Amino acid sequence: MTRKRILICGYYGFANAGDEAMLMAVIEALSDISADLDITVLSGNPEETMARHGVKAVHRMSLTAILKAMLAADLVISGGGSLLQDVTSRRSVFYYLAVMQLAKLLGKPVVLYGQGIGPLRGGVARFATRFVCRQADLITVRDKKSLDVLKDLGIDSKPVVLTADPVMAMHPVDKLSGRMILRRYGMEGAKTLVGISARDWQGLSGFKIVLAEAADRLIRDYDARVVFMPLQYPDDLAIAGEIAGLMQEKEQVAVITERCSIGDFLSLVGNMQLLLSVRLHALIFGAVMGVPVLGISYDPKIEGFLDGICSNVVGDLNTVTADMVMSRVQAVLEDETILAGQNACVEDMRGQALKNAELAIKMLDKK
Repeated sequence: MTRKRILICGYYGFANAGDEAMLMAVIEALSDISADLDITVLSGNPEETMARHGVKAVHRMSLTAILKAMLAADLVISGGGSLLQDVTSRRSVFYYLAVMQLAKLLGKPVVLYGQGIGPLRGGVARFATRFVCRQADLITVRDKKSLDVLKDLGIDSKPVVLTADPVMAMHPVDKLSGRMILRRYGMEGAKTLVGISARDWQGLSGFKIVLAEAADRLIRDYDARVVFMPLQYPDDLAIAGEIAGLMQEKEQVAVITERCSIGDFLSLVGNMQLLLSVRLHALIFGAVMGVPVLGISYDPKIEGFLDGICSNVVGDLNTVTADMVMSRVQAVLEDETILAGQNACVEDMRGQALKNAELAIKMLDKK
């Protein structure tokens, strides 16, 4: 039987646990539906991608390698993640659009897979996105805000389907490896565990003081232990240490300094009684593991995800206060129905996330 060849393009090979989880979820979902796939990934670190995910990989900046892989492909997938936006980078959106445009010039079907679209603020970026996406054979988006961006761009003639973030298709993992990590940092015991995942953003600093104050109050008011969990390694390690350094109550605090595998990170999150995060995929990990999550927004994708799990943001990086955080903490820790509602919405989103793979395989079979 001839194996079907898929080329996947995204932000892979850069030690970002969220994006690596995205790739793992995409590969797992596609492979569960079709067992005869030959998958190649465009990666910033092909050797690591091959070792971690058991697929072929070529360097994302090697035009020769990309052309060779694309010519051999039966389907090109762009996603998931927030690839088509010009907030975190004004240049990367053109890279992803160029890969899709090249695929179309070579006559390959293109699927945008569970993507978060926007914000797109530059006129050139908006024009280029409209031009390329109108040529796509299928677009699935992970939230309604992305759907609205596409409609605003006038992209409604092609199949556009609202699904969910591909990572939501992942299954919960065992909590044992997470407990072993916590043991190494002296965080074992019966006390309430609260995880915090933060990131730097555009030079803002006020929210770091807010998170430090909220962490202090968690320790004083709930006798909690606070665990800072860097999602992108080593970038998030510095801000985790900075926030911990601003705290007064330092005895029941740990900063996870090691780089965790995706499975270990999921397991670690699963041991928390509450997760407070600025990182989207930390929130998704918490939701997958059945942990109540509180999100602080720096981008519409945070609101989009929290809407999907029947929640809303605590605030954004410019306006959030410790009182706002603690008000939501109190509600979540003292009202079990909040987590029950979140879990019900998560189960629905898991089914929607699997639809990304189902529709992509249908497109492949159609070809």
